Amino acid sequence: MVFIQAPLRLPLFTLALAVSLSNCTINRDIMFRTGEDFDFAPLEEMESLGYRIAPNDLLQFRLFSNKGQRLNQITAGGVGTGSGVINQQMNNALNQQGGVTYLVKPDGLVELPELGNIRLEGLTIEEAEGLLEEAYASFYNDPFVILRVLNNRVYIFPGETGKASVVTLENMNTTMLEVLALSGGIGSRANASKVKLIRRTPHGNEIYKMDLSTIEGLEAANTVVQAYDIIYVEPMPQLIRETTESLTPIASLISTLTFFYAFIVNPN
Repeated sequence: MVFIQAPLRLPLFTLALAVSLSNCTINRDIMFRTGEDFDFAPLEEMESLGYRIAPNDLLQFRLFSNKGQRLNQITAGGVGTGSGVINQQMNNALNQQGGVTYLVKPDGLVELPELGNIRLEGLTIEEAEGLLEEAYASFYNDPFVILRVLNNRVYIFPGETGKASVVTLENMNTTMLEVLALSGGIGSRANASKVKLIRRTPHGNEIYKMDLSTIEGLEAANTVVQAYDIIYVEPMPQLIRETTESLTPIASLISTLTFFYAFIVNPN
């Protein structure tokens, strides 16, 4: 049987502890981890989930009569929450575009001219447009409503530290490939075979996994994104650099402890 000499026990124990601690800090920048047996949502169900209006959405509202022949005056100015003007610069921009915006309040209601408070939370854009057309039929002949959410955003984590970005959706049919391009593409450390899309649904978050490293992944990359989607490209681990960074302060500690231990054991 081989015994370790007493003077070596403390340094060896400290080294073993240091290696154990360093293993805990490698890959510490990876977010949204899932287990090996995690049940990802089926990719084929992704397109079936239409975006639904939520509190704090800023809706651009345009109302036409006679099936769109004439723009009604109530959509010709102002940005409001139902209680007043928010921002004059935004007003001017919206006046040029034709339309006015209203904020969906925390209770899901939107205060619109002539209608007052009406609940739009939980409806798709098409459902909300149909509901408003029915409501305005009491005031106008053949009303035609166009709604657009102006503050829809997608969050991109491209697999590179410090490169995350927020992309505003200008169009309702923007694809994942487009938002990745708008954000500058994936990072040099990115693992294109491990891409997650996290989507908010009425039943909680759904997580989809896709491989964009091959041409077969193009179909998934052409998926239309929705407001508040999170696109996360997992970074590839840099074991040498991360291990070195983790062990450098610990190595310094070991050196100091070894020096003092040697001095105590053999002061001469």
